[in-house]
Amino acid sequence: MIGYVTIGTNDLTRAAAFYDALLSEVGAKRMMENEQFIAWSVKPTAPGLGVTKPFDKKPATVGNGVMVALEAGSRAEVDALHRKALQLGGKDEGAPGDRGGGFYAGYFRDLDGNKLNFFHMG
Repeated sequence: MIGYVTIGTNDLTRAAAFYDALLSEVGAKRMMENEQFIAWSVKPTAPGLGVTKPFDKKPATVGNGVMVALEAGSRAEVDALHRKALQLGGKDEGAPGDRGGGFYAGYFRDLDGNKLNFFHMG
């Protein structure tokens, strides 16, 4: 159902370096880009994640209550990806752990303050 999710940035070069390094850990590569945005995916037909400078030319801001959840292949992968996000300068928003019902997740904010998580069910 979801084709892609886009989050804002005020520094596309910085965001690109962060997501190139982080998303390469799950095999994602840039699938589309121009001077305004960059999008990554693990394959052309899979859902993607994009970062963009806002179309209205106003500063990108973080939505309160907005979060992007990225699926990981295992609990160990959630741990590793959360750790990698923090190593790249992201901020911890909830250490990896079981949240109940087999939902295991680690939460972080990227360099622009966008909230994301990596999760695994099971």
